Amino acid sequence: MTTIALPRLVLRELEDDDRAAVHRYAADPEVVRYLPWGPNTDADTQGFLRRAAAYRRDEPRRHFELAVTLRDGGALIGACGLHVSAPELGEAFIGYALARPYWGRGYATEAARGLLGFGFGELDLHRIFAVCDPDNVASARVLEKAGMRREGHLREHRWEKGRWRDSLLCAALAREWPGRPSAA
Repeated sequence: MTTIALPRLVLRELEDDDRAAVHRYAADPEVVRYLPWGPNTDADTQGFLRRAAAYRRDEPRRHFELAVTLRDGGALIGACGLHVSAPELGEAFIGYALARPYWGRGYATEAARGLLGFGFGELDLHRIFAVCDPDNVASARVLEKAGMRREGHLREHRWEKGRWRDSLLCAALAREWPGRPSAA
């Protein structure tokens, strides 16, 4: 079971009891505006939780879908994920979604930093990337504040919600991560 304790948050495995809290943010059109999924139906949310549970049984584990909870009180405020996309290269990508009342407080940055630390520390990854919609200025800032560098602008590379969409590509390397030895 994966648990990542951070200064204000705890990232933990999602549980069946989290369904109502997950559905509240995942069904919010504003929360999912720039995401490739949603707004969720109840069946979509149940499917997400089933996939998260199935990922825990994978050997070796390559997908980590985690609840973002407040350290004080334990309220679930969103979810985040780290997915090993190219194990032979030590590469993964991260993502996150938070309920609107928790936007603008630094929680997404803290969760992203937690995922990066876990990926570089526990999983010994080489590179972790993320993409976000260029119109989602707040998310682009989260990635940069978390320690990722903007690497590119991918034009019309994905078809989502009935239209072509661009992405900003950001990434961090293990050797750039604080506390990691420099690679030659």
